[in-house]
Amino acid sequence: MFRSGVRPVELGRRLVREMDDRRSIGVSGRPVAPNAFEIRLSEADCAQLSSIRESLVRELVESAREHAREESYGFVGPIAIELVADPSLHPGQFSMTGHLSEGPGGARHGVLVLPTGQRIVLGEFTVTIGRLPECTITLSDTNVSRTHAEIKPHGTAYQISDLGSTNGTFVNGVRITEHVLEDGDVIACGAARITFEIG
Repeated sequence: MFRSGVRPVELGRRLVREMDDRRSIGVSGRPVAPNAFEIRLSEADCAQLSSIRESLVRELVESAREHAREESYGFVGPIAIELVADPSLHPGQFSMTGHLSEGPGGARHGVLVLPTGQRIVLGEFTVTIGRLPECTITLSDTNVSRTHAEIKPHGTAYQISDLGSTNGTFVNGVRITEHVLEDGDVIACGAARITFEIG
């Protein structure tokens, strides 16, 4: 409780604690953390935070991603954070609950973040990476093969496959032939670094 109102930094600390407290073990044996959070705030605090609501949610989502990378947690769906006004709470009070929530149809919502900052949302189609202009992601790097790698749906996840490239495809510094992507994985094709995110 904070008399001056809820501070965003305290929401971030509580978020990672909620992830730790409610984590479970997934089918693969990897720890799985909550990805859907409801934060209940007093009406006054909700109103005070309304002007920074979008940026606050973005920062909290990034905090969740960063903590998941540090602890090797997986997610079953996109990270979602909802701020709710609760008239029973006084200024400075808040509560937070986190739970596992799959994406629509049980699928995980994948996003590729390119070195330029551009974000490519993955769907039911295959994404190709290479030097050829017809590739989904074209890289002008002589260390990248014409058709270097591809990413496509794999059950409820996404898998990257090397297409026999000369210099190889790497995920988190390890050369791969095929790899099921997890949130925060960094794909290297030549000098390019592409980050895979869920949600």
